[in-house]
Amino acid sequence: MALGLAAKQAIVKEVNEVASNALSVAVAEYRGMEVAHMTQLRRQAREQGVYLKVIRNTLAKRAFVDTKFEDMDSALTGPLIYGFSIDAPGSAARLFKEFAKENKHLKVTALSIGSGLMGADKLDAVASLPTRDEALAKLLATFKAPVSKFVRTINEVPTKFVRVLSAIKDAK
Repeated sequence: MALGLAAKQAIVKEVNEVASNALSVAVAEYRGMEVAHMTQLRRQAREQGVYLKVIRNTLAKRAFVDTKFEDMDSALTGPLIYGFSIDAPGSAARLFKEFAKENKHLKVTALSIGSGLMGADKLDAVASLPTRDEALAKLLATFKAPVSKFVRTINEVPTKFVRVLSAIKDAK
């Protein structure tokens, strides 16, 4: 069923708002996927905080205007599903990568983290990006390591002194 102008404008506005707030977008071709698999993908996306949308490519091109994903125009061909990462930059890529292992019909065609269009060959790199919590944990561990090593080194001096006194006591 054809969409009216008002419906198309509403879709463009909705996708533009999501794209403006998204950290990254992954685009995959879903030709040949069954409805049950698509439903499963949507369920997983909701659980992982990924916004999924199947829209016409011409509407997507209009929706990406004035966002950091404007450069994706050349990759928007064929039946595509758009995955927008809202919380973590790698979540949509991670979702598509994991789902593509089980379903051969889902093929990632393009990715963008706001710094330019990337091909499907960069899927592993984008999917391995840490979440915000993981990045903060790594940063705090990096800050903590020198301090804890310094404390152990300072603590080693009195410990060695006590061991020497104990050795002298045992020798007498």
